[in-house]
Amino acid sequence: MRTSLPSGTPAELARPSGAADGPPPDRGLVVIPDIMGLRPLFDAHCQRLADALGATVVAVELWPDHLDEPLPWRLEHVGDLVDERVLGDVAAAADLTRASQVSVLGFCMGGMYTLKAAGTGRFHRAAPFYGMIRIPEQWRSATQGEPLDALARPGACPVLAVVGTADPWTPPEDVAALEAAGAAVVRYEGADHGFVHDPDRPAHRADDAADAWRRVEAFLFG
Repeated sequence: MRTSLPSGTPAELARPSGAADGPPPDRGLVVIPDIMGLRPLFDAHCQRLADALGATVVAVELWPDHLDEPLPWRLEHVGDLVDERVLGDVAAAADLTRASQVSVLGFCMGGMYTLKAAGTGRFHRAAPFYGMIRIPEQWRSATQGEPLDALARPGACPVLAVVGTADPWTPPEDVAALEAAGAAVVRYEGADHGFVHDPDRPAHRADDAADAWRRVEAFLFG
């Protein structure tokens, strides 16, 4: 169901089917969408993950003030996003789960923010799907911190990253740096950007997506 964080940012909240009348699960999961933000695709992901993991799942909107902007505009304005605001909403989403153990996952630009969230000390585990490991040149700004710097902070949580070897947003040298920072990485040979989370994308690879989901779901609360 749609709700709002204390900041007013929209969020999607899902609980395991049939659990509405009982106590809230002690597991929580925050989902950070791709650059296009909340939409029915992520509503469905939240409910499926809530049922699969027995967790309260909350997805956050990354663009609360620009909900109707198209992809080209968003690609040009990622540098305008402010880490403090985005990560504040991510932490508020974790609080909204009311769980003692909360993990985080995200996709594409949301995967980049998942790496940053891993360094906040708020999360049990983090699973970025093809998140940018270094800020792309066109997105760099005073409000955008480097994901690798976040992973070096005290209290950073374990990370399992999912990447494709044909993804230009996660070049091999960046993936190697991510591993050197302590993250575990699962590489999918020949997979391009966005091959897991959206079956309508040309890059989608059903078998690899199923394997990636299996690995991540086993990792999140291990």
